Amino acid sequence: MATPEAVAANDVVAAAVARKPSVLILGPALDAMSGVSTHLRMLLGSPLAARFNLRHFQVGSEGRAEGFARRVARILGSPFALAAAVRAQHARVVHLNTSMNGAFCRDFVYAAVAKLCGARVLCQIHGGRLPHEVFRGSRTVQRALRRALKLPDALAVLAQIELEAYRKLVPNQKVVVAANAVEYPVDAAPARDRLGGKVDEPLELIFVGRLTREKGLYELLHGLVTLRARGTRAILLLAGSGPEESRLRRLAAELGLEKAVAFLGPIFGDEKARLLAAADIFVLPSYSEGLPFALLEAMAMGVPVVASDVGAIRDVVIDGVHGLLIAPRQTAAIADAIEKLAADRHRLARMGAACRARIVSGYSVEHLVRDFGGLYSTLCADTPQHPQIGTNRQVI
Repeated sequence: MATPEAVAANDVVAAAVARKPSVLILGPALDAMSGVSTHLRMLLGSPLAARFNLRHFQVGSEGRAEGFARRVARILGSPFALAAAVRAQHARVVHLNTSMNGAFCRDFVYAAVAKLCGARVLCQIHGGRLPHEVFRGSRTVQRALRRALKLPDALAVLAQIELEAYRKLVPNQKVVVAANAVEYPVDAAPARDRLGGKVDEPLELIFVGRLTREKGLYELLHGLVTLRARGTRAILLLAGSGPEESRLRRLAAELGLEKAVAFLGPIFGDEKARLLAAADIFVLPSYSEGLPFALLEAMAMGVPVVASDVGAIRDVVIDGVHGLLIAPRQTAAIADAIEKLAADRHRLARMGAACRARIVSGYSVEHLVRDFGGLYSTLCADTPQHPQIGTNRQVI
């Protein structure tokens, strides 16, 4: 039986929790292999939990073992489940994580439900198509999209190009840039110290992510063939899994790259850190991106980048400073960029040091706490003001 002192202590803790505003964070399963899940774990485990009661509400099918009937029942019942969760948690803010793809319509049903329940809604858009790419001249779709985007109390996007596009479509909406963040190893050796005796060794390239066509991996394999034909020695580590893995394996064999390409499968934690720390270049020749966590993680380890100039990548990577940006779908551009860096390993090392400094200065957990703490506080306030965050990140 609890002592009077223990009961009193529990009452104090309960009162302190009750005073903190509640924020319900909507997104995929926390253990799913996605950038959004990584972002949710970062939020829930951050110092924001000392200021707000943060709770996760799972949406989507990731991490669920369900047949067709159960899936339909879940989809139909989820708006009611959300309404019950908002009321049970006394949520002041519902933080909706979505992207401009097929889930967009579903997620704005959740936004409507949250508003009906009296919560403020923050809609964070994790990449996907820009709004004008969605309606492509259709006035009907444009009007529908504009109305949907007016429903939340604020929009958070990942990149300056998105900020401009959404402010143009919904000029009276609150739209801010709130970039992703990563934890970086404080004691990681800068790239200039890791150069060591690697000058005469083959260049080690690494890709981390889903093995899909949209990641530009077919072009990357053909680019590797071009590099070898030009006399540039390089090996490629492909870390991840996905629907194109078997076809990529066959292509690597057909191109004679069996000894130059390694399929590692998904990597996590210490193994990921070890592989990134040993790599010379992180390659990401995607057709489109939001703000990839793998990119930030590689840069935090001091690894220069060869990546497509898409999405929020240009906000993080300055061409010639942190690596080289290329046009998507261009095999020759991939080969040219890697060859250029291979020819000057000391420049590569300087880029690696600049990469780490870039992450420390603008994409740390401290920035995440500042950005979303400001947004949550603003939305909880009785007289919200336009949150001025994340629009001018320092560049090093």
